[in-house]
Amino acid sequence: MDQFFDIPTLIVIGLAIVVLYRLRQVLGTRTGNERTPAQRQREVAAAKPGEENVVQMRPRPVPQSNEDQERYQRKLEAEITQFAHGDEAVAAGLKAIAEADPAFSPKSFMEGAKAAYEMIVTAFASGDRQTLRNLLEKDVFDGFEKVIKDREAAGRKVEFTFVGLPKVEISEAELDKRNANVTIRFHAEVVSATRDKDGALIEGNADQVTNIADEWTFARNPKSRDPNWKLVATSQLE
Repeated sequence: MDQFFDIPTLIVIGLAIVVLYRLRQVLGTRTGNERTPAQRQREVAAAKPGEENVVQMRPRPVPQSNEDQERYQRKLEAEITQFAHGDEAVAAGLKAIAEADPAFSPKSFMEGAKAAYEMIVTAFASGDRQTLRNLLEKDVFDGFEKVIKDREAAGRKVEFTFVGLPKVEISEAELDKRNANVTIRFHAEVVSATRDKDGALIEGNADQVTNIADEWTFARNPKSRDPNWKLVATSQLE
């Protein structure tokens, strides 16, 4: 028994403790309180005063040389083909927007739009007016806020979890006299349950993933120095 704690054994134990400590420093641990992408986005925005009002949709770098210009043009054409999914009107609209705004990229726009969708539906469910006000055009915000007020007046609460976006596609794209407008159809998977003031379930299912479909239009003036887009119209698909 006395030999169990001999010097070589103690050295091995000490080294194991050091290794475990260093791994914990590098990898960290999961606590169950990790932040979602939407939460991290809001925290980043809060740390940057003056930049928290809208979601930036990752503008495409403007090429500097002729070679860069040709490469970016090929990339743009490939993205337009990919996201227009054979719709000539959508392709023409995306091309017109890109000509008016050299920094526009369909791929980057879609990445930003998907992040915005998650933030907006999550904020709407929780009644986060500040996030909604920052992301929505005024008329759209007023409509969302009315629903939130009615829900609060009735004492109802929504339990909501965003699961994912299995299908997202551009349905319309156009450049009018003032704005670039892109309409997107979002097919989302969520878990949603609405409860009354006594906690009784009145709508949805807290234990089941359901599908929802929305068509949203984002707009931006391509001549504006502000690179951000705002949600200007919404409709729910059948």
